[in-house]
Amino acid sequence: MTDVTKEQVLDKLRGVRGPDMDGNIVDMGLVSDVFISDAKVYFSITVPAERARELDPLRAAAERVVKDIPGVKGAMVALTADKKGASSSAPVQRPATAPAQSAHSHAGHSHAGHSHAGHSHAPAAAPQRTPTAAAKAGIPGVGAIIAVASGKGGVGKSTTSVNLALALKANGLRVGILDADIYGPSMPRLLKISGRPQQIEGRMIRPMENYGLKVMSMGFLVDEEVAMIWRGPMIQSALLQMLREVAWGDLDVLVVDMPPGTGDAQLTMAQQVPLAGAVIVSTPQDLALIDARKGLAMFRKVEVPVLGIVENMSYFIAPDTGNRYDIFGHGGARKEAERIGVPFLGEVPLTMGIRETSDAGTPVVASEPDSEITRVYRDIAKKVWEQVGAHQGDKARTMPNIVFE
Repeated sequence: MTDVTKEQVLDKLRGVRGPDMDGNIVDMGLVSDVFISDAKVYFSITVPAERARELDPLRAAAERVVKDIPGVKGAMVALTADKKGASSSAPVQRPATAPAQSAHSHAGHSHAGHSHAGHSHAPAAAPQRTPTAAAKAGIPGVGAIIAVASGKGGVGKSTTSVNLALALKANGLRVGILDADIYGPSMPRLLKISGRPQQIEGRMIRPMENYGLKVMSMGFLVDEEVAMIWRGPMIQSALLQMLREVAWGDLDVLVVDMPPGTGDAQLTMAQQVPLAGAVIVSTPQDLALIDARKGLAMFRKVEVPVLGIVENMSYFIAPDTGNRYDIFGHGGARKEAERIGVPFLGEVPLTMGIRETSDAGTPVVASEPDSEITRVYRDIAKKVWEQVGAHQGDKARTMPNIVFE
């Protein structure tokens, strides 16, 4: 079997039409440098940041044609957005050549342990024109609510959310996760859960469960192919119902996977729910960081503590050589955290395993509990929980010591 070459990959990719069906992605200059390691192909496609979700089929098509090349064992393709690739109005046909920002990734989880006691709701006071702290009704039995957010889509926020939730559980806490993305719920797939929740007494419904997590998502209530075209009041109502009309039971922490951006869902959570704090997910690039700042600014404006920043897709380790490559740059999130005075929670590498386990619904923390990636997530979870305790002033909220056997 002959080795796969970059020329072979680029030749195949010339058969993939560009956005808006103009030209092909190679001749339009949208494909980054192609990296091949252990017969696995890695590259990114530059698109406008605001079109990342819309253009995911383009990413899937590119991945598919590369996987069909004889000798290719796998492919990992990211949608990226270039800082110099211009404003949102710039045509996609004229990308710049500077480093790009990733817009695709997944991760994994480990489950172990449980329990802890001592619940208290976040005491964050609210600014004018938002409900006061006392008006933010908590959820019976839920000790702390943590929002995981990003300023834009495609930075691996949902994968980070689910692995963070599983890591918190592996560290000894009772954990639930709420998928707050009404338009694009991902928890059913990431956690390999299907079916409908069961209604119990009154209007209450029982959350779904897998890997020891209690889970609620609009994806359990509406068929996947149904297009959601709800406006603000309907989104607010749906979110509050999924929070307060679900029998969560006794949880130390509820992780909320927020939709990208700073829209109705984010404002509803920030203004109506006693959030213990928010975790911001970004990739290393300047463009992703610019968007992350929007999320930071929103939470600060409504006086929700920012628990810290996670740099996702921080670096790549070649599986055959062990060499490290900073494909999308490196360290930008750490510098941003230092600049604005919030904790830097950690770096999550870009790996094929995170992507594959997430797509399969077997998150890495759950499926590979002893892996180095799981150690990364558990360390991030430990720092997050310490920040929750610091902001709530509850000295009893200490995370159990992490012991790796």
